[in-house]
Amino acid sequence: MAILRLAVGVIGNVASLCLYSAPILTFARVIRKKNTEEFSCIPYIISVLTCLIYTFYGTPVVSYGWENLPLVTIDGIGLLLESSFIIIYICFAPAREKVKVAALSILTILSFLFVVLFSIFACHDRHHRKLFVGCIGVAAAVGMYGSPLVALKTVVETKSVEYMPFYLSFFTLISSILWMIFGLMILDFFIAAPSIVGSILGVLQLALYFKYRKRGMKEEPNKWDIEKNEEKSQVELQIVVKENMI
Repeated sequence: MAILRLAVGVIGNVASLCLYSAPILTFARVIRKKNTEEFSCIPYIISVLTCLIYTFYGTPVVSYGWENLPLVTIDGIGLLLESSFIIIYICFAPAREKVKVAALSILTILSFLFVVLFSIFACHDRHHRKLFVGCIGVAAAVGMYGSPLVALKTVVETKSVEYMPFYLSFFTLISSILWMIFGLMILDFFIAAPSIVGSILGVLQLALYFKYRKRGMKEEPNKWDIEKNEEKSQVELQIVVKENMI
């Protein structure tokens, strides 16, 4: 049973790594265009809070020993990735958006510090500490799993999934299913509960994606096509001139 639990934890780590890495393509586009366009930074800020809470939850300060070591490893990596995305977003966002994201990021850090200090000094036994941190973690994780729905309004209005990344929704579903299984195996409600919600939200996100994906995505004109069109226009112009001369 212990080996099976470890295997599920490792596979869950791989799926979560894919989830945390999914925005790389989005931010490669942001860097290339030097513009954040209609992308929202809210999902990444919520993900940072979730990673902070569950990294702390997995330490012996809250959990019993290192029973939740897989949480510490993957959420530690997720914290680094999501923080990098936020920094990139701030670099290329409009001035007003920079201030908004920076303020939310500071609020996130302060919220985490409050959770840590309150759990250490106000909760004098591990049971109550785990209960407090776990409840906060559930709320943050549900927010993280549902955060891609922030793009729902844009998707519905534009009838396009351009600003709702497929891989983010896909790995949200896969990761949440695996962590739900892991949480049920170790009988940890604070791991299983948000993952159940994440599975449902992941299905809804993918349903929305497949509903609108056939409507097409905005495409930039290809440089080669532009050059071909210019050449075609020049040829047509020459033909018109010759006809007029005749």
